Amino acid sequence: MTFFKSFEEFEKAAEALYLQSPSSVRYTVKYIHSKNVMVMKITDNVICFQFKTEVAQDVKKMDKFINNLMRHMVSKEH
Repeated sequence: MTFFKSFEEFEKAAEALYLQSPSSVRYTVKYIHSKNVMVMKITDNVICFQFKTEVAQDVKKMDKFINNLMRHMVSKEH
């Protein structure tokens, strides 16, 4: 599992992973209340990327990324 320090790096790597094998990629988002941390994980069961943040701006970036990923997932073009 690889933790990224910047969201931009995570986003590029996660999008590349999704475009490699769209049918086997899944993501999870978890909020750990006790630590006030949001963790996003994307994996294809071989490669796993993670990003952890406490910053609200990064959470907004995560939201935009998830919306973009959902758009890719429901589009008919692959």
